[in-house]
Amino acid sequence: METLKAFIRPPPPCFDYKTAVHAETRSTVAAVHPELMDLVQGGSLVLVQKRRFGPVPEWWRWFVEPERIWVLSTSHLSEKSAADVERVVRAIRPDNVVVELCRSRAGIMYASADDSNAPLLNSNMFSLSGSRFFGAINRSINLGGQSALALRLLLAVFSSKITSGANRTFGDEFRAARKAAEEVGSQLVLGDRPIEITLERAWNSLNWNEKLRLLTLLFRGITSPSLGNKEGDFEIEEKGSDPFELYEQLSSTYPSLLQPLIHERDTYLAWSLKRSKAVNNCKTVVGVIGKGHMNGVVYALMADQGDLRFRDLAGRTSKESWVKSLIKGLIRDTIIVVVLWALYEQLQTAF
Repeated sequence: METLKAFIRPPPPCFDYKTAVHAETRSTVAAVHPELMDLVQGGSLVLVQKRRFGPVPEWWRWFVEPERIWVLSTSHLSEKSAADVERVVRAIRPDNVVVELCRSRAGIMYASADDSNAPLLNSNMFSLSGSRFFGAINRSINLGGQSALALRLLLAVFSSKITSGANRTFGDEFRAARKAAEEVGSQLVLGDRPIEITLERAWNSLNWNEKLRLLTLLFRGITSPSLGNKEGDFEIEEKGSDPFELYEQLSSTYPSLLQPLIHERDTYLAWSLKRSKAVNNCKTVVGVIGKGHMNGVVYALMADQGDLRFRDLAGRTSKESWVKSLIKGLIRDTIIVVVLWALYEQLQTAF
């Protein structure tokens, strides 16, 4: 299986989203939403108007981009972030609310700490959601393949261990976004690239030595009694850390992961905000994204030259015949599901 190539221009070192749009955001909020000025002053709420967008590509001329895109940065384990989301959505009353989730992780918006039907793992960005474990396994394999599934399961357990010291469940801001959107009649839009495709691209970006080092790191982190130490060349954070920091630390340790884990997703999120079919011809959009994406998303909104398509970031191709691919995949899928189920059962006893 081979993924399509995407050439993403990350923000230059000199780019700062706060400087780029702060003056315009401040003047607009002062005029129409003064109750949100504290969020603007803190740099967590910005406005990008249509005239600041990059050009609409020729093959997309029928599309009418939103007039205004408000982007709110959040922390996935912050009570304040959840409250901020509700404030912004209720004040702005947008046509669409775009959240940093994909279909496979949409269940996070409906999860609850006291929900008896919660996902098998403690809810986090890598969780296998769905009412049945093997249904989630099948969806993950179909989108990302076996390697992405294995990596996702390991990262889910690892992330659960990192966040186990926090007093709040993961993704409260997404649940707040859903609740507020329903109250004001906004359409809720899943704006992130499928995690299966992201992890497949991440895995394929590593050489074999890096893959071995990463797997060793994750196994050591999962089985280690304490996370407040170094594992090889990777600093493992204390329990209760924001799980987005895991992406950032992995990308720092393995630079080739920056493209699939950060830069491509920044661009995908920006496109969801201004160029997905859900936001066509609407006036106002609010985006709810992790703070680590803010610089890249705002830059992508403004610097996009219209030379990429969604399929460049999410498409997949195969050079094998469908018969060979089916037989090969069936054998590997059967083996990996059995192995992963056994691994999952063993790891669950550690929590």
